[in-house]
Amino acid sequence: MAEIVGIIFRGGVKVYHFDPAGLELSRGDRVVVQTSNGPEIGQVVEPPHTVDDSELPAPLKKVVRVATGADLESQAANDGLRRQAMDTCRELIAEHGLDMKLVGADIGFGGEKITFSFTSDERVDFRALVADLAKALKMRIELRQVGAREEARMVGGLGPCGRGLCCTLFPGDDEPVSIRMAKEQNLPLNPMKISGLCGRLMCCLKYEQEQYVRFRKEAPAKGTPVSTLAGEGVVAGYNVTKEAIMVRLEAGPMTEVRLCSCECCEGGGLKVIPETPPVEEMPQLSWSDSRAGIERLEAAERAADDLPVVEAEVILGPDGEPVEVVVAESSRQGRGRRGRGRRRGRGRGADGAGEGGAVPAPGTAGAAGGGAAAGP
Repeated sequence: MAEIVGIIFRGGVKVYHFDPAGLELSRGDRVVVQTSNGPEIGQVVEPPHTVDDSELPAPLKKVVRVATGADLESQAANDGLRRQAMDTCRELIAEHGLDMKLVGADIGFGGEKITFSFTSDERVDFRALVADLAKALKMRIELRQVGAREEARMVGGLGPCGRGLCCTLFPGDDEPVSIRMAKEQNLPLNPMKISGLCGRLMCCLKYEQEQYVRFRKEAPAKGTPVSTLAGEGVVAGYNVTKEAIMVRLEAGPMTEVRLCSCECCEGGGLKVIPETPPVEEMPQLSWSDSRAGIERLEAAERAADDLPVVEAEVILGPDGEPVEVVVAESSRQGRGRRGRGRRRGRGRGADGAGEGGAVPAPGTAGAAGGGAAAGP
């Protein structure tokens, strides 16, 4: 058994798990933790508790300490700097004439690196923007292009059901959503019906998927003879949420019978147990299909996994002025998930690599012929 504590970070909803290192922590406590991006301040949302070692894929990073007053003051100062940096970034985006929308920014606890998140309908060559940001802010810069689903998670909102978006209400739920789920649940294959605010497949498609898969394995095939109290018929459909089968009687009407009230006959087919009355009639539904819209949804889901990430690090001279800016590019697939602690369950990763180059600052040697990373 291992002891873990669940922590979220500012502006985030995903829960990351750390080793509490023997500290007495309560829900709502602010703590300093060590991440792959350096120390950061997080908030405890799951008090220390034990889990089986098999649920932990690798050793957890540890909680360093409970945040002090000085730590919280430093974080507040970074918040002010973050707002100024976003204004600067918007101005530079306009100067470069780039077709991109700034979604948010995040500054690490040490104040040495800032990460900007943006969306764009197309690939954007923002290497020059990263270099200018590094020179203007004099700190390490990372620009991350995020997809529509991640933008919705960061911004938040209300879904068609009237509740908060699933991606913000249920943190840590990264199970992919596919069009196959809509087909197996007999939902209308109409993008207007199964798309969320982000324009992607709704997260809630996966919530009942396990029940549908289990029911399909237990339910009889369509056309199976069924002997009901109202007469003979055949299986014509299913009502998975009620765990019932829809039977078309020889007389014509459709009736609904719970699967648990049926038993197999020796000669094949099913027989309804007499003491179980038939359920109310269920009209047959007809679904619409928009193949072109479905193909666009599937293509958007695939494209969201290959968004670029560009980082820039400014090198200062003895006088404190920028001398050189080093730019490096990679893909979201190559980088994998953000390295904060570990979440229970399977992670996602893929092979990939980036290219890099140096962009000299204006007025320095080599400014005219400096190299740069390959475009996205």
